[in-house]
Amino acid sequence: MLTVVLAGLRARWASFVGGFTALTLGVGLVAVMGLGLSATLRAPERAPERFASSPVVVQGRDRIAVEVRRGPGTAVVTTPLDRPQPVDRELLRELRARWTVMTSATDTTTPAAPAPAPAPPSATPAAPAAGIPLAAAPPGGPDAVGVDAPAVEVRALVGDRARVLTGAERRAVDPEAARDAQALVTLNALLGTAGGVTTFVSVFVVASTFAFAVALRRREYGLLRMAGATPGQVRRMLLAEATGVGIAASAAGCLLGAWGASRLARVLVDGGAAPSWFAIDPGAAAWPYHLAFWTGTTVALAGALAASRRAGRVGPTAALREADVDADVLPRGRALLGAALLLTGVGLMVWTCVTEPSELLKRKTYTTQPMLLITGVALLSPLLVRPAARAVRLWGATGMLVRENSATAVRRTAAVAAPVLVTVALAGTLLGSAATVTGAKAAEARRQTTAAYVTTPGKTLPLPASTPVPPAPPSVPPAPSAVPRASVAATGATSVFVREGAEALVKYGARAVADPAAWASYARLPVVAGDLRKLDDGSIVVNEEFERRTVGETVEVWRADGRGPVRLRVVAVLAKGTGDNGPYVTWANAPGATVDRIDADRPVRVPGGTVRTAGAWAAATHPTTTPQTRLGLLLVLGIALVYTVIALANTLLMATSVRGPELTALRLAGATRAQVLRVVAGESLLATAIGAVLGLAVTALCLGTLGTGLAALSAPVALTVPWGALGLAAGICAAVATAAATVPAWRLSR
Repeated sequence: MLTVVLAGLRARWASFVGGFTALTLGVGLVAVMGLGLSATLRAPERAPERFASSPVVVQGRDRIAVEVRRGPGTAVVTTPLDRPQPVDRELLRELRARWTVMTSATDTTTPAAPAPAPAPPSATPAAPAAGIPLAAAPPGGPDAVGVDAPAVEVRALVGDRARVLTGAERRAVDPEAARDAQALVTLNALLGTAGGVTTFVSVFVVASTFAFAVALRRREYGLLRMAGATPGQVRRMLLAEATGVGIAASAAGCLLGAWGASRLARVLVDGGAAPSWFAIDPGAAAWPYHLAFWTGTTVALAGALAASRRAGRVGPTAALREADVDADVLPRGRALLGAALLLTGVGLMVWTCVTEPSELLKRKTYTTQPMLLITGVALLSPLLVRPAARAVRLWGATGMLVRENSATAVRRTAAVAAPVLVTVALAGTLLGSAATVTGAKAAEARRQTTAAYVTTPGKTLPLPASTPVPPAPPSVPPAPSAVPRASVAATGATSVFVREGAEALVKYGARAVADPAAWASYARLPVVAGDLRKLDDGSIVVNEEFERRTVGETVEVWRADGRGPVRLRVVAVLAKGTGDNGPYVTWANAPGATVDRIDADRPVRVPGGTVRTAGAWAAATHPTTTPQTRLGLLLVLGIALVYTVIALANTLLMATSVRGPELTALRLAGATRAQVLRVVAGESLLATAIGAVLGLAVTALCLGTLGTGLAALSAPVALTVPWGALGLAAGICAAVATAAATVPAWRLSR
C-alpha cells in the first residue's frame, strides 16, 4: 500500500501542488495569527514613568464592587471605573504624617506636611466667549500618590481604602497604560477574526480540492478495484496521500509563519492598527506552532475524509467509463449538510433580527453569521450551477458549446464557482455591513441635533459640580413652539452602572447634560415615551435596553466614580438606535465629566477647539470606516482572495489537463485553435460569473437582514454595497480563471 501511495504522489505531484500550497499558506497564517495573539496577551514590560522613583504607589479605587445574587446566596462583582477615585484626604493626611509622599512626577511633600488648600474655582477664558459656566474641577485629592516607605507598612495602613501598587504594577497609573490595554484588546479581536476566517477558508479550499481530485481520478480508482483493491484499501490510500501532503505542508507552513510574524507586526504598526511598540517575537511561544501544525494536518485529513468515502464507492466498471457527463454530483450527505447549514444561517439571522436586532450591528455577528450561508450555498452549488448555466443565452456555436459544457461538467463548474462565491460573499458582507453600520451611526448622529454648529474642544473643559440646573418644568409642559431656543448646549461623556435582575451589574456609556433646557431644545432623539425637558438632578433618560424603562419608575444607578447607589426617576425612554441613544443624566450625576461637545445655533469658539457645521461634525466623528477597521477587513479579504486564486488555478489546471481528447475532438470537427481557446475561456468566465451571482445573493440576504434590524431599532437605513471591491474581486477571479484554463488548453490544442 505504501508503495502505491508513494508512486501516486510522484506520478500525480502536479495535482497536489494546489492543495499543498493552500494548506501551507493556511498553516502559515494560523501560526502568524497565533503568534500575534500571543503577543497581545500582555503589553511589553516597560518601566513606570509617573512614579518611577517611588517604591510604592497608592491609587484610589479604580473598580466598583456591588453585591449581586448568585444562586441561593450572594456574591460581589467588580467592574472597572472610567477613572480611579481620588485618594481619600484622610488617608493622604495619614500617609504624609509618616512618610514622604509624591503627588506628581516632579513634586514631593515632606512628612507631616499639611494638605494644600484647594485652589479656588476660576472661570476659563472660554467662558465669556462660549457663554458656558466653565470652571476648575471640583476640589478633590489626586488619583494616585507615590510613597517612599516599605510596602508592608503601607498596606497595613491603607487597608481596603485604596490600592497599593509595587514593582511593575506601578505602571497602572501611567496615562499610557489604559491606551496600551485598549490597543491590545483591539488587536486581539482583529487577529482572532482573521484567524477564524483563515481556518474557515482553508478548510473549504482544501476539502474542495480533494473532492475535485477524486472526481478526476474515478477511472484510476476503477482500475484499482478491477485489480483487486477493496473499498477500504482505496480509502486508506487516499487518506495516506492526504496525511503525507498535510504533514509536509504543515511543516512548511510553520516555517512560513515564523518568517511572516515580524512582517505582520510591521504592517499593523504602519497601518495604524497597532501601537508603535507592538512587536511579535517568533520564538516567544511554542503553542502557536503546535496549533498551526496539528490544525493543518487535521484539515488535510478532514478534507480528504469525505472524498475518500466517495472514492471507496467507485466500482470496477468506472475503468471503462468514457463519457464526460457528470452523474451523482450532489451526494445525499452533502445535500443534507448544505441544506442544514443554509437553513441554520437564515434562521439564525431571522431570529437575531426579531429578538435582538442590535446584535446584527456588532462586528462579530456580521463577520461570523454569513459563513454559515456561504458554506451552505457552496455545498449546494452543484445543484445550482446547472440551471444557472442553462439560463444564460449565448449565441453562435462557441456560445452553445460554452453553455452546454458548463451545464454538463457540473463538478468542474461548481469547483470554479464555489471559491468565487466565497470571496465575493465575504467582500460584500464584511465591507457592506461595516459601511452600512457606520453610515447609520453618522446619519443618526446628524439627525439627533437641530444645532447649526457643533464645537469639539481640543482640551477638556470641566464644569463645576455646582452648575445651576434650571427648575423642573411644570407638570403640564408648554407646547414645543413655546419653549425658548437656547443658544448653547454643552454635554460630555460619562457612564452609569445599573444592577439588572439582581444578578448582574451593567455599565452603560452615558452623556452628561450641563443645561437640560438648552439640550432639550436641540435634541431630536427617538423618544418612545416621556419628555426630555423634564430631565433634572433627580431623574434620568434611559433607552429600551434598560430593564426598568417605564416613565415614572426609579432606577438605582452608581455614578462614574463608583459612588452610589442613587435613585433616579425615569422621565423619558429612547429607542435603542445604533447604540448611542442614551442614557442621559445631568452634570450633578456625572462626577469628573468634561465637556467634549457644544451644540449651538452660532459658531462657539473655545481655546483649541474645532467649530464645524453639524453635518461636517457628523462626517468627521463618524467616518465610513476607521483605518484600523479598514486594515482588518482588507487583511481578512486578502486572505480569502489569495485562497481563491490558488483554488481556481489548481482546479482549472487539473481539469483542463485531462481534457486532451475532448479538445482534440473539437479540432477534428473543424474548430480552429482560437475557437477552442475561446470555448475554454468562456467556460471559465461563465463559471466565475455564476459564483459571483451566488455571492451577490448571499450579500443581498445579509444586508437586507441588517437593514431590517436597523429599521426595527428606529435607526436610519442606508444600505451600502461595496461595488468597487466586488468588481475588483470578481475581475481578479475572472483573470486568474481564464489564464489557468487557457494556458494548458493552448498546449493541448496544438
